[in-house]
Amino acid sequence: MKYDSRPAAGHSLAISQRGAFTVLELLVTIAVISILVALVLPALGAARETTRRIQCTDHMREIGLAMQNHHAAKRTLPVGWTIEPSGSSAYGWAVPLLPYLEQSSLANRIDMSLPLDEARNDHARSTALTVMLCPSDITEPMFTLYRDGEHEDENETSRGLPLQQLSTAMTPALMTLPTVNYVGIFGTIESDDDIPAPVGDGAFIENRPVRFRDFARGTSNTIIVGERTMAQVPSTWIGISLAGEDAAARLVGSALQGINHPLADECDHSSRHPGGANFLWGDGHVSFVTENVDLQVYHRWAKLRDN
Repeated sequence: MKYDSRPAAGHSLAISQRGAFTVLELLVTIAVISILVALVLPALGAARETTRRIQCTDHMREIGLAMQNHHAAKRTLPVGWTIEPSGSSAYGWAVPLLPYLEQSSLANRIDMSLPLDEARNDHARSTALTVMLCPSDITEPMFTLYRDGEHEDENETSRGLPLQQLSTAMTPALMTLPTVNYVGIFGTIESDDDIPAPVGDGAFIENRPVRFRDFARGTSNTIIVGERTMAQVPSTWIGISLAGEDAAARLVGSALQGINHPLADECDHSSRHPGGANFLWGDGHVSFVTENVDLQVYHRWAKLRDN
């Protein structure tokens, strides 16, 4: 006996009709997928930012632990920046901190008795430190420090040059430096207005070490390191040429207009974390300070003393 395994014509037609999508079904499917994507992507972005902010906090805690160990060994915090003997450049507070950040080999390749642009320091000047970077910021590993145009002789640089050449002539490149996001707290005044710098009222100032006993309100009530984005002003860990534009502000920051303020000076603090920035306090703890912090309280935190 033979059996015909072929489906009846009507049955085949029914299968083909059920296997096809109508235009309406296709549109509904696309709409549902779009809604799901719109719901999921922000959640994924928020989760990634949460992870990056935790990494940023961990980096600051490492710096805080290094600060504590430096103070235990030397009885002071690192100097905000130290001018080398020739007087042409200065080394930042992170350089003496390197051995406490497990960077002793890098520290051994820096000669603070020489100008920063000497060949002996070339390796260090091209070395980026991950622990000094916030994962949320958009940074380049290196940036170029230009001469401060305000100190140029206009008669020497404006002899009929085209605008682009004139700009380059007025602000020649001095050196390239590794980028960071964390800067020491100079206080509540600008650090880059004069050379030598004015005396800051914070923990990291020019050529002068600070001790924990100088924290009149206690180490847990004083911020010593804060975040700053590269877009606001590129900063560095190693040091600067004193002839550079906004030179001291590349190493330290100040509590001025507020966090992420649209009219902030280059010295102030900022981050790409939504709503605020991370800060390291004198006792080593790290906290997130929101943009709506009271300005007087913010200023008070940045100073060693209230007067």
